Amino acid sequence: MALYQYKALSRDGRRKMGMINADSIGLAKEKLRKEKILVTEISSYAKKGQELTISSALLVGFTRDLHVLLRAGLPLYDSLLTLEEKYRKTKLHPIFLDLCDQVKEGHHFSEALKEYPKIFDPIYLSMVKAGEESGFLEQSFAKLEKLIGQQQALRKKLSSAMIYPAFLAVFCLSVISVLLFFLIPSMSELFEERTLHPMTQGVLSLSHFLNDHAFIIFTLLSGIFLCLLLFVRNPKGKEIWKEGLMHIPIAKRLFIETIMARFCRVFSILCKGGVSMIECLKLSKNVLKNVHFEKIISDAEIKVLEGKRLSEQLQKSPLIPALVVRLLSIAEESGRVAEMMAHLASIYEEEIEKSLARLTSLLQPVMLLFLGVIVAVILLAVLLPLTDVSSILN
Repeated sequence: MALYQYKALSRDGRRKMGMINADSIGLAKEKLRKEKILVTEISSYAKKGQELTISSALLVGFTRDLHVLLRAGLPLYDSLLTLEEKYRKTKLHPIFLDLCDQVKEGHHFSEALKEYPKIFDPIYLSMVKAGEESGFLEQSFAKLEKLIGQQQALRKKLSSAMIYPAFLAVFCLSVISVLLFFLIPSMSELFEERTLHPMTQGVLSLSHFLNDHAFIIFTLLSGIFLCLLLFVRNPKGKEIWKEGLMHIPIAKRLFIETIMARFCRVFSILCKGGVSMIECLKLSKNVLKNVHFEKIISDAEIKVLEGKRLSEQLQKSPLIPALVVRLLSIAEESGRVAEMMAHLASIYEEEIEKSLARLTSLLQPVMLLFLGVIVAVILLAVLLPLTDVSSILN
């Protein structure tokens, strides 16, 4: 069977687009004719699996729905058909049609998912493959739902923790801009032909300079911001940025906790899903997103292949917390590595919340103090010439 994309007219004369699965273009037209759809154009659908992407929320919804349908006892093909009807008006619809077609032809589900690498990462594919081989595909989707949900929750915690400091930064910049670009120039006539305090003179000079060169300054700052944005989005630039943040104590601790939480959670889920230790290390390495930690796990992977313990190799790196090494060593002796890694992931997820709370509680008063000092200096500079206190200060 193949996929066909069509354009049609509805009964009320509106244009609409859709997808249909059929053995040939003639059968596709016949199927649409039976559904009383007036087709104006139909053609083979060019599958763009390498380019398609979806949001994390949609991926969680798909995984959850598939888990529920499989748990209810539906075969995989019938579950995909049910989801195809549900997601018919979404971005997932062509994907479901293609997956239904491949499963019907006898392909493994994990092999069909491989054609969409930007949607289903290697961890997702490995869990599905492990579920197919063990006969517990429903349990694999249950674990994947939990894993993706926890990763999404972790990202939300990190981003939401930065919202208030970012708001304060924008507020500080806005207040300072209003004072220097509008308030001071409007009062400059009051200070003409008067002996001014150095503080007042400095603020006036700064305000005049900013207003006289506003366009150049704005263009320069916009260019710097754009260059920084491009630099951070570049893979090499991102690594340099992360390397710089690793030298800041608070940021370094938060980075390590976040990396350990991701690594331990993914390792635990994969290990419980029946994936081998070596494969767990290979796949878990993909979520680290840090060159130093990836090298640590790669080196450990080689040593584990030689028959050595994972905890012994992780202990050699100063970046790996002692808690991870100690608990992992105990787990290796008792044979409960998956459970211990899940426990470690929970510990570090709690630590992230505490670290974020400490970071935001530190940033808020610092930024408010900075704003208060700047506003106080500008207001004092404005008020000094209007009072007699300037002689006392001099």
